[in-house]
Amino acid sequence: MKLLLKQVTICDKLSPHNGSTKDILIINGKITSIEDSIDAGDAEVIEEKDVLVSPGWVDVFAHFNDPGNEYKETIETGIEAATAGGYTNVFVLPNTNPVVGNKSLVEYIAQKAKHAIVNVFPLGSITKNAEGKELAEMYDMRKSGAIAFTDGTNPVQTPGLFLKALQYVRAFDGTLIQLPIDRSIGKHGLMNEGITSTRLGLPGLPAIAEELIITRDIELTKYTGSKLHITGVSTAKGLALIAGAKAAGVKISCSVTPYHLFFCDEDLVTYDTNLKVDPPLRTRQDMVALREGVLNGTIDCISSHHLPQDWDHKVCEFEYAQPGINALQSTFNVINHTFPALPVDRLIEILSTKARQLFSLQQNAIDVNNDADLTIFTRSGETTLTTETNKSRSNNNPFINLSLRGAVLGVINKEKKSLNINHQAWNQK
Repeated sequence: MKLLLKQVTICDKLSPHNGSTKDILIINGKITSIEDSIDAGDAEVIEEKDVLVSPGWVDVFAHFNDPGNEYKETIETGIEAATAGGYTNVFVLPNTNPVVGNKSLVEYIAQKAKHAIVNVFPLGSITKNAEGKELAEMYDMRKSGAIAFTDGTNPVQTPGLFLKALQYVRAFDGTLIQLPIDRSIGKHGLMNEGITSTRLGLPGLPAIAEELIITRDIELTKYTGSKLHITGVSTAKGLALIAGAKAAGVKISCSVTPYHLFFCDEDLVTYDTNLKVDPPLRTRQDMVALREGVLNGTIDCISSHHLPQDWDHKVCEFEYAQPGINALQSTFNVINHTFPALPVDRLIEILSTKARQLFSLQQNAIDVNNDADLTIFTRSGETTLTTETNKSRSNNNPFINLSLRGAVLGVINKEKKSLNINHQAWNQK
């Protein structure tokens, strides 16, 4: 591979070229030259308007459904969706069949994705079968390549067991990831409890179901001195609790989904099952508070919560629909559309560099002699995701046929490239 990126703006605080517009020459996966102008002869040349290059993006919570539920997604189709969405690193959930709760399944996923352009990192389950009853073999999974531990869509409910898990992973500096939902509250809730749920006649899931778990887990993390990442934060109070814990020195971080920043419970008036998610879409006030958390730095990163669902589990009555959005391919466009004036350094922090720091991934600065782990994108123009351009096996995405700002133009990683420069979904303006 010999690739020349012409006149691209480098977005990387760790690079000596941060903020400058340069030519970048990449040969066999290595950055060999960064200059004002390069004549590379036989290199493939990428030259477009308003192009930016950053360290490859990282997603910390995505479901590829392999093994066992490949009718929703496979590792291969998940990688295609991730690549199209600008990701070079994806953490995949253990909620498969069987659950990724031992080293052999961690190794299965790592081996299956070994030669892919995307680095696929297995998340090991905290408990056996993600049932919340007994701790899984976390140390063995860590040695086999598990990046962190979570019960994924089945958050650990028992405080004593979660305390043990926090103490256990501290021995090898591991991190737990928790979805903040108390399943004993609003057990049959279908959406956020509030005025809109009353109007629609749907049972509600109150915000306190999230806030109690966050409060509990903050105290447990403080007690153990371990590291916790809360993902899918959806309420203003939940975010305020996390901000307070950070200020007090607790080793806690958090992420928010793109759709909790874009939609609120008022958008459910059409009973669109694609907007049935877990945690549910909250009030407009909560949505605004989350957006402020992106701007002020309380939110560490964006997690796609890519949860593909098959046709049968979405095209049905709202009550029976399974929660989740196929989100990897549209996450950047949603964030860029929602925050058109967000400083590019902050954009890259929430999409890439903060997650790399939190989970000890390699920080490949955009500089000569370093490996090329890059995302190429533009914040101008528009992208329209369609069922034809969707790379996931599932189509449960409320952003399909909606024009959103910006475009992913390609990724480079592991001596491979995937370019979308001439993709018909992108319309330069």
